[in-house]
Amino acid sequence: MERASRLISRLKLPAGTVTPEDLARAVWPLAVGKTIAAHTKAASLVRSTLVVEVEDAIWRRQLHVLEAQIVRKLTEELGPAVVDGIEFRIGIPRREPQRAVTPRASADEADEIEDPLLRRIYVARRRRELA
Repeated sequence: MERASRLISRLKLPAGTVTPEDLARAVWPLAVGKTIAAHTKAASLVRSTLVVEVEDAIWRRQLHVLEAQIVRKLTEELGPAVVDGIEFRIGIPRREPQRAVTPRASADEADEIEDPLLRRIYVARRRRELA
């Protein structure tokens, strides 16, 4: 597989169209895989350090252990001297568990009519029809 930087250089785009930061952000999911990419976001490239936002401290700790492998993979994809290190920051808020909302069952369907006058008319009409 060819490096992304080589492929883009063949496109002969005007200078400055695609920055190293754009390349690093585009290659991030390829370098780390779907699972990690779902919980992280490559935010910016400061000098040669890629700033990555993670969901929480647990992800930051786990990815810090894998930093050397990720940098090696990014170097394979981008070429040398684009990304030398990664800084993991907590930035993406994690969704909290939510309770399922069940609709409240009404004992009488007339209770769903907001207008009190219309509700009385409806109840009276129903009584006459059922009698």
